[in-house]
Amino acid sequence: MNLSQYLDNEEINLESVIITKLELFASLLNEWNQIHNLTGAKTVDAIYVNIIDSLYPLTFIDKPKTLLDVGTGAGFPGLVLAIALPKTEVVLAEPLKKRVSFLKYAAIDLELKNVKVEAKRVEKVEHDAFDLITSRAVTNTKLLLDLTKDISDSKTEYLFYKGSRVFDEIEDVQHQLTYDIVQKNQRNYLHIKKEQ
Repeated sequence: MNLSQYLDNEEINLESVIITKLELFASLLNEWNQIHNLTGAKTVDAIYVNIIDSLYPLTFIDKPKTLLDVGTGAGFPGLVLAIALPKTEVVLAEPLKKRVSFLKYAAIDLELKNVKVEAKRVEKVEHDAFDLITSRAVTNTKLLLDLTKDISDSKTEYLFYKGSRVFDEIEDVQHQLTYDIVQKNQRNYLHIKKEQ
């Protein structure tokens, strides 16, 4: 299957120029992954599945002006969202050198002028409060909220890509937050709004 077919199946609508960039990203990641082992997705099809997983929340969130992705790894979801949202300023926080090298190379190769790669842990990132903070498979919800407290405010929304543990994690923080959990396949997308 090509990426367009995957997108059609999920009813994710993107311009053809963005789809082309996402396909280029997939082939670039596949190439780098053979040498540097950046992700468990070992084929272009497996990378497409991760791209769809990264993009699916665009069907239910507002487009942010600024976005921070915590622990971007091989680009999921931060780099993928940066491709799909060219008008959004995207900061990718990733401490591991080989992943940083890939993210910087991909951002240049794909001409993503809206991307800045921060080769550091998220608590070292200095920036005004972000509109949206995302993270996939990094740490628990409470710790993510604590680590990003200096770069968020009452308007900041969060989008955490979670597995089944999300229901236990949310119990620790639910009293102070408005949130929604959108379930799709094996994924739980935790969408948090601080404002009551």
